[in-house]
Amino acid sequence: MREVVKKGLPNMRGWNRFFTGRKGKQLQKTLNNVKVTILCGFVTVLVLRGTIGGGSFFSPAQELQELQENPEELAKEARRILAEKEMEEEENEPEPDPNAHYTLGPEIKDWDQQRALWLSKYPHLAKTANGKDRFLLVTGSQPTPCDNPVGDHYLLKAIKNKIDYCRLHDIEIVYNMAHLDQEMAGYWSKLPLIRKLMLAHPEVEWIWWMDSDAMFTDMVFELPIDKYKEYNLVVHGYKEQIYDKKSWVGLNTGSFLFRNCQWSLDLLDAWAPMGPKGPVRVEAGKVLTETLTGRPDFEADDQSALIYLLVTQNELWSNRVFLEESYYLHGYWVNIVEKYEEVMEKYHPGYGDHRWPFVTHFVGCKPCGSYGDYAVERCLNQMERAFNFADNQILEMYGFQHGSLETAKVKRTRMDSSDPWDLHLGMESMQRQLFG
Repeated sequence: MREVVKKGLPNMRGWNRFFTGRKGKQLQKTLNNVKVTILCGFVTVLVLRGTIGGGSFFSPAQELQELQENPEELAKEARRILAEKEMEEEENEPEPDPNAHYTLGPEIKDWDQQRALWLSKYPHLAKTANGKDRFLLVTGSQPTPCDNPVGDHYLLKAIKNKIDYCRLHDIEIVYNMAHLDQEMAGYWSKLPLIRKLMLAHPEVEWIWWMDSDAMFTDMVFELPIDKYKEYNLVVHGYKEQIYDKKSWVGLNTGSFLFRNCQWSLDLLDAWAPMGPKGPVRVEAGKVLTETLTGRPDFEADDQSALIYLLVTQNELWSNRVFLEESYYLHGYWVNIVEKYEEVMEKYHPGYGDHRWPFVTHFVGCKPCGSYGDYAVERCLNQMERAFNFADNQILEMYGFQHGSLETAKVKRTRMDSSDPWDLHLGMESMQRQLFG
């Protein structure tokens, strides 16, 4: 595998290579410099003509006259090019060497000591107000609008759902829409983000990654965190499927917990080199397909890569990985959503398992994209049901619920009261409490 991730890019030639490589970027910078020079000249001409007058001092061409007649367009174009130039000047990082071993950042070997020292200086930040370890829920989506416009609406519903859960359980949340590392695009983008957040938030004990297409559907259930005292990674999965059958779907990385520690940084360092887009990811995908059972032949994905590490480097990682199957840290939506009515009839929130699923994950739907493993209409209908199923648990606190799981409309479930907390405080009672 080491040879795969260190293997260089092929020696491509031609105009595409020229314009996308270092020379191409240099050419683009030169062209932008020329544009800036010309625009500055135009602006100077317009200023002088406005100051001195429109006599024979200058004889501008037709293009210049058009620009003079549209000063707003000129200013807009100038701002755009100047902004591009400023960004180029700020990009001081050298282009990645295709023959170099990919890393997420400078190697860190004493993070536990650094973090312990930091916490000793700021001990009040180590715990939440109720004395619990600090959690940071991390999710995100692409920086551009969805290909399918309705996908943006369901991204909004999904983040509203996560905010509701975090508010109830004293969890902080980060929603990211920036590509922090262009080489780690797609499903690999979570790795550089997680590492940045670990280092930026030493007060946080657990980083909790959740995909944008996953929703909390048990708003009462709390993670049994004491169960994981000896572990640094908690992920929904099955030991037999991973270690015996080497199944490429033996776990799911759509929702997992990462402890903020040196071990986690080391795992990220071992995990990430299979992710850079291009030939490295393609070649790594071939190795994953050869090693894991049932995996189709496609480029490396983060889930398969993690299973690969657990299978081939068992002694390094497995003793700190907890494969959770007692509740739905990840619940496959196809097996869940149609049973919501039955669940509501028989059980109540707080179980987190098949009786009342903790997380419903819409694997294969991709409502934001233009493709997916399932029909878009089916996915959106089921996402609506999942959202309303969870939202009922929030609205119930205020005396409302959705008319059905298929509609956004709500109905009142109880009348308002002048004594909402049922304290039975009449005027005489209030006077006694206030004045004795």
